[in-house]
Amino acid sequence: MIRILHLADLHLGWRPGFLGPRAAERQRERDTLLRRAVDFALASQPVDLVIIAGDLFETHKPEPALVEAVIADLGRLARAGVAVVTVPGNHDEITYADSVYRVYASRWPGVLVQNPHPAHVHTFVLNGTPVHVYGLAYTGGLTQVEPPLARFPRLDEDGIHIAVFHGSLDWQAGERSLPLRSDALAAAGYDYVALGHIHKPERRRIGAGWAVYPGAVEGKGFDDPGVGCFTVVTVDKPGGGPARVEVATFPAGARPVRTITLDVTTLGDADAVVERIRAEAEARAGREAIVRVELVGAAPGVLDVGALTARLSGSFYFLEIVDNTTIVDAAHVARLAAEPTVRGEFVRRVQRRLAEAADEEESALLAQVLRCGLAALEGAGS
Repeated sequence: MIRILHLADLHLGWRPGFLGPRAAERQRERDTLLRRAVDFALASQPVDLVIIAGDLFETHKPEPALVEAVIADLGRLARAGVAVVTVPGNHDEITYADSVYRVYASRWPGVLVQNPHPAHVHTFVLNGTPVHVYGLAYTGGLTQVEPPLARFPRLDEDGIHIAVFHGSLDWQAGERSLPLRSDALAAAGYDYVALGHIHKPERRRIGAGWAVYPGAVEGKGFDDPGVGCFTVVTVDKPGGGPARVEVATFPAGARPVRTITLDVTTLGDADAVVERIRAEAEARAGREAIVRVELVGAAPGVLDVGALTARLSGSFYFLEIVDNTTIVDAAHVARLAAEPTVRGEFVRRVQRRLAEAADEEESALLAQVLRCGLAALEGAGS
């Protein structure tokens, strides 16, 4: 039996520009992710093998200080007798002459996969069991991408057979996504296929084994919030029979990234909106979270998003408010349309367009135009 810490898509070195003045601080915090993973791997329930299934770095040429920190952390694993396998991804691909995996290859702890085609790359003996590892490093111009990879090697030897790829199962989305045929992986007979590239977690039965995307641990933004946990896989193959694979997750100390939808229809004024945002975001995300609050429903008047955000300053690590509300009510809009003003003319024109809208999507867009336009005309911003 062996225990594997399966990592992928750490994207160290990524800078979260949307956080403004907190971007550099958040980048430094996020760049400790590998160190936290190594600490976890060496803790009270140590793992036998650490797999990094691509996109360890955000780019193929990360800052030298970051690379040195990564080599030092992986070196801690090697000195502790923990096996390490690193596969380049599509962000930190090995294609380029100045790729981190070419420049630092001679110093890289553990097994660094560099072959551009599927191959057996190494056999470890872990807990007395041979563990055969297969994989490739996507290399532009060399690695087959069309048609999707369908020929995968496997030694005819006892032990546990593990494949590692940074690619996409049954999904053709450009050559750097490295398309892989799941039926071919099933035919190869691997016990476990460690995958990277897809940031959402997924587990799929592949023949007699399992293919797993652990997901990105630390989020990169509201559309890519991360899973917040480490994935540990136990593979047991007693007596040479079918492998038993168990997948478990453990908290990784990641900062939460949350999107919360809040209906403000029943709220009486901006003060009530502020208090509801504070209460809901604290309850559902926590004060240390990176939070986006999407306001929906009928707003109590024209909302000043900038003022709302300023009033909640300091309540969360980062807060973004998105106003997707509609105008408060038809009577209010009718009163505005009756005005002999620029604002009244604006409302009348949008109303005419709304009456001629071709579908719900256009109607929703025009409603947003009306809301944002009124906010601007009343000096509230948008």
